[in-house]
Amino acid sequence: MGKHFFKQTIRDVDVERETVLVRVDYNVPMNDDGTIADDLRIRASLPTIRYLLESQCRLVLISHMGRPEGRDASLSLAPVAARLAELLGQSVKFIDDCVGDKVRQTVRHSPCGSVILLENLRYYPEEEADDMNFAKSIVKSTGAAFFVQDGFGAAHRAHASTHAITMCLPSFAGLLLEKEYTMITRSMDQPSRPLVAVIGGAKISDKIDLIRRLIDRADKVLIGGAMANTFLQFKGYNVGKSVWEPGQEEVLRDIYAKASGKVGEGSVDDFIVLPSDVAVGANTSDKDQPRREVSVDRIAEDEMALDIGSESIERFSSIIKQAGTVIWNGPVGYSTIESFSFGSARTALAIASNQSAVSIVGGGDTADFVLKWDGGDGESFTHVSTGGGASMELMSGQKLPGVESLLDAYGPGVLH
Repeated sequence: MGKHFFKQTIRDVDVERETVLVRVDYNVPMNDDGTIADDLRIRASLPTIRYLLESQCRLVLISHMGRPEGRDASLSLAPVAARLAELLGQSVKFIDDCVGDKVRQTVRHSPCGSVILLENLRYYPEEEADDMNFAKSIVKSTGAAFFVQDGFGAAHRAHASTHAITMCLPSFAGLLLEKEYTMITRSMDQPSRPLVAVIGGAKISDKIDLIRRLIDRADKVLIGGAMANTFLQFKGYNVGKSVWEPGQEEVLRDIYAKASGKVGEGSVDDFIVLPSDVAVGANTSDKDQPRREVSVDRIAEDEMALDIGSESIERFSSIIKQAGTVIWNGPVGYSTIESFSFGSARTALAIASNQSAVSIVGGGDTADFVLKWDGGDGESFTHVSTGGGASMELMSGQKLPGVESLLDAYGPGVLH
């Protein structure tokens, strides 16, 4: 990709035997026993790390995990260091701080070709405050000559380790960041047609910009999850005890007006496709409750719509089968309960079965689900994003602070 990316990448700079500070995203889900539940984000960072190690760099990796209030041992990156060492097949030094003399001395006495992982950046409130002095402290402590941004999942945040730090060092994109940005923007800007978007999750308010942009770009927009309940309620259906989002009437009127302007009022319901039937249950806490399917006009007052029904699954699958590009952001049902994960599982199957289509799976809950469904690496899909909020904001057409502040590429063939 190189100079075709609009920012300079690690391919564009000589880092031979230099100390390089790399922002990774190791905010991985953890099990109750302190083990890593899913190491996708660690594995996704390996191409950049290995590329830099081939240049005999001394690597200092920085990341956050969770939202600790002070030093929370349950959110330490120590288990990540152990897993990274296994994946790399070499030792990874873990330092239980990210600034200070311990960091300085360890980095200074580490040979070229070594990998060091610093402790959770968010142990310091200055990280999320985009504090310049904190960024300078990291640079001074590590003695780094270059900064590489490869933590795509954090690139939508203007934090000290994603934004302020780029004012302190020459800053370049890593291979994962370049891949994520390129795959997502191309799927939105230059899709193979038809472009089918599957949008789920809970809140319309979280995805207003994305939905509006998809109305402009997509050929079909399929709505599932609790979000579908809000659409159905707006259209006059009784959704019983289902989760839905009040106060979105004006937003929905705008969405439907925008869609009508694109496809004509008579074709809106074929463009924005809502479930025609749903699987209902009594609550979201009973993992063993049976699945019962009803038409969307038959939801009882004491029932919750927790998944799309069989008729809707077949319609969604048929549309996906014809797609040239599929973008999926948000499960279409309450996928953590097995009996209400059918819709999401069949959506995953439909996308994976259309091998001629480019398939982009947004991060967060959607990525977590498809990785479990796929059994590991998400190889059934063209691209499974490591960033939930970052991928959604990029799909929405927003600029990412952690990308925009990197050094610009130059010369012919540069694509934004």
